[in-house]
Amino acid sequence: MTESDVIVIGAGIVGAACAWQLAKRGQRVTLIDDGHAGATAAGMGHLVCMDDDPAELTLSAWSLTRWRALTPLMPESCAWRGCGTLWLAETPQELELAEEKQQRMAQHQVSSELHTRTQLAAREPLLTPRLAGGLWVPGDGIVYAPNVARWFIHDAGEAITHLQDAATAVDAPCVTLQSGKRLRAGAIVIACGLGANSLLNETWLRPKKGQLAITDRYGPMLSHQLVELGYGASAHAGGTSVAFNIQPRPTGQLLIGSSRQFDTTDRELDLPLLARMLARASHFLPTLPDLNIIRCWSGFRAASADGNPLIGPHPTRPGIWLALGHEGLGVTTAPATAELLCAQIVGERPAYSPDAWLPARLLPDEAIA
Repeated sequence: MTESDVIVIGAGIVGAACAWQLAKRGQRVTLIDDGHAGATAAGMGHLVCMDDDPAELTLSAWSLTRWRALTPLMPESCAWRGCGTLWLAETPQELELAEEKQQRMAQHQVSSELHTRTQLAAREPLLTPRLAGGLWVPGDGIVYAPNVARWFIHDAGEAITHLQDAATAVDAPCVTLQSGKRLRAGAIVIACGLGANSLLNETWLRPKKGQLAITDRYGPMLSHQLVELGYGASAHAGGTSVAFNIQPRPTGQLLIGSSRQFDTTDRELDLPLLARMLARASHFLPTLPDLNIIRCWSGFRAASADGNPLIGPHPTRPGIWLALGHEGLGVTTAPATAELLCAQIVGERPAYSPDAWLPARLLPDEAIA
């Protein structure tokens, strides 16, 4: 039986960041990856401060400070760009929401600047002129998340043993793999997204399907990530929804989102919903229908019951730790998630209290007793 200090199951951006952080703290880590591309490969790779509730704002703002220290270390293949985000207001009422967003983010030292319609047009001439204004958040950015995950693993060197295998059973302190191999560790981190439900035989997560589209290479067209101010409402709505979110990629392409559908794991594209998503994008960017879209795809966000991630010890199974439920913010919050989880595992005091993200919050008291 192979032994290590910590086993991390899932080598997406969150699992890789956790393995990297643990390795940097002197832990011997075995990282298990089944080779199936998950949310990290399917997502947009945005680093964006979100403030739809206090826990989300705390985690994303904290994580963005960590990203600013990491990005100078990463190779060009990680495609980091500090493009910032322009939050777009269609109406004076939405512009008031932008002002409230600015005030909330300022409490976490996240700088931003309100923009008039004229200032928006100066920054992004291709935007529709019918906007009321917006909010510029210069500290946001984008990365190519699959390569960042690989960089985390590579940067840790021999401290991480990376196995291409699938975990089929977890009974702390042991993990059984599809190959028949059994592993043992003092701590087992579950960071495999929606796969955690079947692996643990517990329902912690709901799937939120999303669809994205990407254009051909046209060279620089936009300078910022563009998001409508209604995005947060769409992200946390209970039904099917679309919201405008577009990124200029370093390749000269535009990556277009986004859509949400609850409780489906059907990978087939929903063409009517995709059409709605593209129509919404064209509403903000009228030249978009003139561009050639070369690929569309779907992926699945893993959502917890209250919309915030699960970061901490399993409430009823000692030795098992969860790093799950990040929905569409896994890339943004991966460094802070890793730091928060690692501090709990090694017995250190994290920068913020973990209470808002502990998995135990979602179980009734009698289930934990």
